Amino acid sequence: MSARNILVINCGSSSIKFALVNEAQATFPLQGLAERVGTPEAVLHWQLGDTKQSLNIPGADHRAALERLLPVAQEAAGGKLDGIGHRVVHGGEHFTGSTLIDEAVLKAIRDSAQLAPLHNPANLVGIDAAMALFPGLPQVSVFDTAFHQTMPEHAFRYAVPEFLYKEHSVRRYGFHGTSHNFVSKRAAEMTELPVDDSCWLTAHLGNGCSTCAIVNGESRDTSMGLTPLEGLVMGTRSGDVDPNLHSYLNRTLGWSLEQIDRMLNHDSGLKGLSGLSNDLRTLQEARVAGHAGATLAFEVFCYRLAKSLASMACALPKLDGLIFTGGIGENSMAVRTRTLEHLKLFNFKLDEEANARCTRGVGGEIQAAGSPRVLVVPTNEERQIALDTLALLDA
Repeated sequence: MSARNILVINCGSSSIKFALVNEAQATFPLQGLAERVGTPEAVLHWQLGDTKQSLNIPGADHRAALERLLPVAQEAAGGKLDGIGHRVVHGGEHFTGSTLIDEAVLKAIRDSAQLAPLHNPANLVGIDAAMALFPGLPQVSVFDTAFHQTMPEHAFRYAVPEFLYKEHSVRRYGFHGTSHNFVSKRAAEMTELPVDDSCWLTAHLGNGCSTCAIVNGESRDTSMGLTPLEGLVMGTRSGDVDPNLHSYLNRTLGWSLEQIDRMLNHDSGLKGLSGLSNDLRTLQEARVAGHAGATLAFEVFCYRLAKSLASMACALPKLDGLIFTGGIGENSMAVRTRTLEHLKLFNFKLDEEANARCTRGVGGEIQAAGSPRVLVVPTNEERQIALDTLALLDA
């Protein structure tokens, strides 16, 4: 049987990230991004092999952008697409794994939209467009939240009246599940440990950040909650704050819920602390140059990350290793070093040369002799989505 091709689509509110994944190839034959969708500046970028191309698509909505990119994907696949895998952010409690899309699945995604109002509606636009353009092709939803449905009740319940959970789905769900799943399995491969007998702490660090405790291939706890705002300091998100902050800002400044929500999601985190940028690369340069806000943002980020990892350890019966992944986790030697300096009780020690080598897609073990394992594992959410899609096609 020839190697199969899966198109992976990740629709955001104004963008479409896509990749063609061939099950026999380590690299993607095609990958790209449609950005500023729905505006006069809409543009489609793609890389086919070593060739990069762009196409202006002014005013194109999600469907129009997909109509332009899907023929490119068909051609790159040699005319044979075997399925499409869609990233969907929130599956609520409906989904404990990836699933073939039908009308019942679409309804459940719509029903979960109130839990992810910025994400699920955009994800649905991509699904609707792809199903209209390829009505006979198997299509699969891969949920960010599904991996965390193995959390025990004592980890996912909030200490609020029960009717809020039973009737309004107020609980902790967690996100970045596709990434945490992929890197923990890859770490087990790298260390020649069985997935079903290994325990990991994982830190997915990008503009959005989360930690996870993984036992025998299953999530036992994670830092994000009902929404992706809970947990770590992120690029523009505050992470954990006192729940009474909302009422305090309303009373003292007269801010509305919408103003507070926007501040916590879009004007906080590294951006809010530094007063400079949400990009850690920019902050690192400014920190070296003595910028006080950048230094503070870096220190708070690393301390809160270490604190979260220490708390996640409560869910582990043993520790086989700590994994860094995501844009920051894979590339910032300084974040890895400073975070582990806060975790003295775990006796982590880094090999400075190995730590410095791990950047720009290079992974590996970076601990010094006598230290528990510390790994940098480049994430590959697109490949995990493709693997989930192929597994459902095989089933």
